[in-house]
Amino acid sequence: MIENASWGRRILALLVDWLLSTLVVIVIFGLDEYSKPGSFASGAVLIVFVVESGLLTWLGGGSAGKLLTGLCVVPADGHLRRLSPIKAIGRQVLVALVIPPLVFRPDGRGLHDLFAGTSTVTFATLRTLTK
Repeated sequence: MIENASWGRRILALLVDWLLSTLVVIVIFGLDEYSKPGSFASGAVLIVFVVESGLLTWLGGGSAGKLLTGLCVVPADGHLRRLSPIKAIGRQVLVALVIPPLVFRPDGRGLHDLFAGTSTVTFATLRTLTK
């Protein structure tokens, strides 16, 4: 059985991803547009978050926030292979819905991980899987 990363590190990774997504939106739309109540730019952060984290999880094994905090997403069965793009994006859509990550099994895997067949692990755990 794979040891899942702590909730503290996963939340830190989520905050890093959200901050990076917000910065991307501010660069694209400008701070004034982002700051307007009800503007598209403020809602675009969620879209950027899902696209960034989904694509990077598919291509690189984790979102920017996960990789920067020493975490990665691996198949729960421990056999290292790339996730399908549908599962990677679907996993992030479920994270964006908030509730799926809050409903989790005793091993720490939320509904988003169950959907994608994944586990979030530390780089140390990843090294043990590559041996």
